[in-house]
Amino acid sequence: MKILRIYVDTSVIGGCCDAEFAPWSNGLFKDFEMGLFRPVISEVVSAEIADAPDEVVEKFAELLEWNPEFVERTAAAEQLAETYLQREILSPNFVNDALHIALASVADVDVLTSWNFKHVVRFDKIRSFNAVNHELGYKPVEIYSPREVTYHGNQDG
Repeated sequence: MKILRIYVDTSVIGGCCDAEFAPWSNGLFKDFEMGLFRPVISEVVSAEIADAPDEVVEKFAELLEWNPEFVERTAAAEQLAETYLQREILSPNFVNDALHIALASVADVDVLTSWNFKHVVRFDKIRSFNAVNHELGYKPVEIYSPREVTYHGNQDG
C-alpha cells in the first residue's frame, strides 16, 4: 500500500503547541512517527520556523527526526505561486501561503495540511488554486486541516 505524502505547512507545526489545534497536529505527528504517512516540508517552512517560539522549533526538530521529504523552491513553483497572486487568489502579502500551495502542487503531494482557514483551507480558495493547477497541467491539490487527516486526534466515537 502506498504511503501518502503529506505536505505540512508551518501552521500545523505551530498547532502542536496551541490548545485549540494540538490534539490533531500532535495526532498527525503520531501518524508520521508510526510511518502511516510521509511528511513533506519545504524551505519555506524552514524559513518560517526560524522566527517561531522555542517550543515550535522543538516540534519542528521532532518532525525532522522522521526523515521528511524536503521539496525545494524551484522556478516552476515560483511561477505557479506568482500565477495564484496574479489571479488574485491571494494578495502579495501572502506570498508564502501561495508558495506552500505551489510547492505541494509541483511536488505532486497527496495532501497539504494547514490550519490557515483564511487563505488555504477554504472552499473557494481551494477551487481557485485547483483551477489554475488544471490550466497549467498540475493535478488538483487536496487541502485539509490535520483534524480531517489524522488517525490519532481527538475523535468522537
